[in-house]
Formats: sequence, C-alpha cells, structure tokens
Amino acid sequence: MKPTRLQVALLLSVAINLGVIGGVVLDRIGPRAPSTSMPPLHQVLGLDEPQRIRWEAAERPFLQQFNAASARLEGHRTALVEALFADTIDPARIESQRVSIAELQQAQQRLVIEQLIAERAILDAQQRKKLLDLLLAQPPSRSTVEELHAH
Repeated sequence: MKPTRLQVALLLSVAINLGVIGGVVLDRIGPRAPSTSMPPLHQVLGLDEPQRIRWEAAERPFLQQFNAASARLEGHRTALVEALFADTIDPARIESQRVSIAELQQAQQRLVIEQLIAERAILDAQQRKKLLDLLLAQPPSRSTVEELHAH
C-alpha cells in the first residue's frame, strides 16, 4: 500500500513543527557553537542578583520538563517515520503517532508560553525589550525534511 498524500502531508507537517520547536529550544537552551561567544542570557539581559536567582529558579523546572517532553516527542517522531516506511502502511499506527506528537507539541508550546510569561514577570521594561528583540531576531529554522529536500 502506497502512502497517501494526506499521510505525506501529515508527516511534513509534523516534521516542520518539530523542526521549529527544536530550533527554538536548541537556540535557547542548547550549547553554543565554539565560534559563538555570546554570554549567558542573564548577562545579556543585565539581570541583577535577585532577578538572576528568580530566573534560575524558574528555568530549572522548565528545562527539566521541556527536555523530558522533547525526549517523548523524539520517540513518537521515530515511531511515526518507521511506520511511514514500514513494509506495510498501518494508517491507525500513523494516526496514533501523529495524535501523540500533536498533543505533546501543544503541551510543549504551552510550557514555553508559560515560561516566557514567568520570565517576563522577572524583567523590567528594558530587559523585556532586549529579550523580545533576541527572540524576534532568531533566524527561522528549517526542519530536516526541508533540509533534505532543499537540494
């Protein structure tokens, strides 16, 4: 059985969503490349000591939750790709993985939004503007699917 256009479209949609989320997360919390010498975000924003303590207290549980959700997403993404390329297409298995991915993505988006709101509450107006500018200056990330099909 050949994959339908809908199944391929769903895969592309999932891959793009994962790519966007992954790009934001990696850029925000991932290790910096050696050529990038950007100081830690708390320094860039100019947090004072009480702000930094609050920031780190809010960031620790967020990162733990986000990393756990990312691992679950990766497991479902792998299962979806394997289902799409199995010898026999199982639409129920594909849909089950798609639904799981969508639910986890929504939860992760809520988590990021809640974290940004918590961070916003810690910052003064000038620091909020700096963070806003940093977030808006992020280059759009491309999913693996986009990268593979770009050439």
